[in-house]
Amino acid sequence: MVVEVLSSYEAVSDRAFEILATRICTVPGSVLGLATGSTPIGLYQRLAAADLNWSQVKSFNLDEYVGLAPDHPKSYHHFMWTHLFSQVNIPPAHVFIPDADEGGGAFESRIAAAGGIDLQVLGLGTNGHIGFNEPGSRLDSRTRRVALSARTIADNARFFDSVADVPRHALTMGIGTIMQARAILLMACGAGKAAAAAGALEGPVTTDLPASVLQRHAEVHVLLDEAAASQLGSNPPPQ
Repeated sequence: MVVEVLSSYEAVSDRAFEILATRICTVPGSVLGLATGSTPIGLYQRLAAADLNWSQVKSFNLDEYVGLAPDHPKSYHHFMWTHLFSQVNIPPAHVFIPDADEGGGAFESRIAAAGGIDLQVLGLGTNGHIGFNEPGSRLDSRTRRVALSARTIADNARFFDSVADVPRHALTMGIGTIMQARAILLMACGAGKAAAAAGALEGPVTTDLPASVLQRHAEVHVLLDEAAASQLGSNPPPQ
């Protein structure tokens, strides 16, 4: 595991862009796993503005809310097309987002048919979730429908008009699915992520903090800003 502590959210976004852009340039047919939420927006802005060839890239999204149509402004389908896909030359047939009507098995089959995920981008929930794998999720879980925790619903309420509007269920890649990616890039920013980051990187591997399983992966690159790294036992110097 490589951990980089950077000075700011912008610096984290810059470094993540370097990693993704290098991957796309050197492996034109890359299979990417992409995340949603506020953390990767800066990364996607940089990717959208860059002159990169996405024509051979395939993308698999981590998760999607249950009950929101693809064109719903709060769906993750809409999020990805707004922030990235509509601004690059990725073929629509190369974009895969979990669909509750199809179920997890079909999504897993599509990942397998693509040859597996080369690089999986992850954010980090304040309760340590990755994707929507909430505390208590099995470490070998596969893509499936999950109930969102009260903390996740409260955290995500900022994206909706009220907490009552936040969907209660989602379809998410499982932890076992995520761990099969050949490389993982974890991004976390802000003081609200500090406890989860410290537990994930330095604590025991436990289903109580799903991101801790990343300690068992062979190739993980972690990007934190100073606030998210503030509870680590010994912080690398900012870059």
